[in-house]
Amino acid sequence: MVLGGIWAPLPKIKDFNNYIRSIKEKYGLPRWHEFKWTKVSKGQQTFYLELVDYFFSQDDLHFRGLVAQNKGSLDHSLIDGQTHDEWYYKMYFTMLKQVFDTQHHYNIYLDIKDTRGGSKVRKLQQVVQNSLYDFDSRIIKKFQIIHSSEAELMQLADVLIGALSYVHRDQMGKEKASLAKKAIVKRIREKSGFTLIKNTLLRETKFNLFLWRPRINGMED
Repeated sequence: MVLGGIWAPLPKIKDFNNYIRSIKEKYGLPRWHEFKWTKVSKGQQTFYLELVDYFFSQDDLHFRGLVAQNKGSLDHSLIDGQTHDEWYYKMYFTMLKQVFDTQHHYNIYLDIKDTRGGSKVRKLQQVVQNSLYDFDSRIIKKFQIIHSSEAELMQLADVLIGALSYVHRDQMGKEKASLAKKAIVKRIREKSGFTLIKNTLLRETKFNLFLWRPRINGMED
């Protein structure tokens, strides 16, 4: 399982989304065309590479990714009272916590496909705010589910998440591996300076990656 998100200063979000729409138009795509990892193809390879280049060219765009390895070996019964959903909330908070600075305020937007509706989002919001002792919503101002088609930065996050998943599902060396997807992974590696198969330093802010592994006894690393 791969979780991830892009974060940026609120006043710049509109400009980022608009510029990405201009990249779409450059390649003959409608401004409201939704791009994502599953749509990567040979014919649109250059378009996706330019999106990756744009992300790495902007100092105020940041990515944090979490790869949960060996998820199938988890035994939730070994952790008192933990359900799969509770583990999911823990993973989501583990992904998000490196982003937060208690001196700042945050609006968090989640792709609707990653949730089962409002109740799951409310629970995740509760877990995050409790972990931050943010009982008066001073840090987390908004926690909202949206369709990824509404936000270009969310679509860009999907591409980066998809690339991580592609690497960690060991798709790169397979006979039928997509050359376009391999090219995108290669570009991300070149631009980030990381292999994508190891943790980055905690203080890494541009492309931060954490590989989570369950311990043998079912607990998490």
